[in-house]
Amino acid sequence: MMFGRRGRQRFLEAVAGFDAAVRERDGARIQRAYQEMHRRFEGAAEHEIAQAAPRLVALLPELPAGPDTMVAIVIGACVERGADPADCAPAIFHGLDWALGAAGEFCERWSATGGGDFPEPDHGDPDPSIVERVGMEAALGWWLLPRWEMAAVALLNRPAVRTGLGAETRARVSRALRTVEEASGHDVKCLAYALLVLDDEPLVVLHRPSGTGYAMRMSGIGDNFQLHTLLAGVLVGGGHVDGRAPSEREVAVCRDTPGQVPTTGAFNLVTPGGEWVWNEGTPSDIPVVEGVRLLVLDPPPYERSWPAGRFFPRMTGELVLERVLDADETRTWLGGCAPAR
Repeated sequence: MMFGRRGRQRFLEAVAGFDAAVRERDGARIQRAYQEMHRRFEGAAEHEIAQAAPRLVALLPELPAGPDTMVAIVIGACVERGADPADCAPAIFHGLDWALGAAGEFCERWSATGGGDFPEPDHGDPDPSIVERVGMEAALGWWLLPRWEMAAVALLNRPAVRTGLGAETRARVSRALRTVEEASGHDVKCLAYALLVLDDEPLVVLHRPSGTGYAMRMSGIGDNFQLHTLLAGVLVGGGHVDGRAPSEREVAVCRDTPGQVPTTGAFNLVTPGGEWVWNEGTPSDIPVVEGVRLLVLDPPPYERSWPAGRFFPRMTGELVLERVLDADETRTWLGGCAPAR
């Protein structure tokens, strides 16, 4: 998230001005105060960011639908810059829950009133004809979902938010998201992928050509393009298997370095049953066998190239080799896998 660069100024003063305008319910003053807060964000000091986030969270219930999403986006940006996510996550996910529920209602009413192409939300208000057709709350849910998604994904970049979300909450949000996606045909891909990110997740990797196996642990990996490059960095770059080793830069941009650089795949990723694990998917696609995700690496059937980097540019990716499996252990794992196709 980027905000205007106007030099280093007092961000907390702008937050205080916004707070006062909200509590006085002065619409024109709220707009001016928001713009001032937005302008001062980039120059804010670390301590200002930390103090501002909970103050802004406290204001969310005072704001109507629409303006609250703009504040939620600022809160997400504060978390990206180091504010405590524990202070912010409950309010952001409460707003996301509302938006997903209202957007689901929008989809039902849109289909029930004739269907047709779903409108594309913009930065304005829903057209009156849309409101008349589905109702204000449903229209606002559809219109504001992308903003709540932006705020939620900003928080999900932080490991503490992902690990603290809880299986029940994650499953509830994922179900509501799938309902909207299936009913509308619109992908909410960033949020869907962020909810699938695994942390501190054990992974057994079997390199079939060499008959070797590796116990690894992965965190913060957004898609299998990123995982593929990190695997090649650990295994080929580490001298464990033959193949094309990615450069230090290719590996770095998949961990925590900004940017993207071209890379070429070293493996074909497959499940123990022999199905391909597509680079376009996520590590959650790798099946769990005997309590651990199990991935087989075969030679690439053809050359694949892509921009190495991170699906979530602000999320740190990690893939750690914990140990090399002994020969007997590797044979046992491989013995349960389907032959290479």
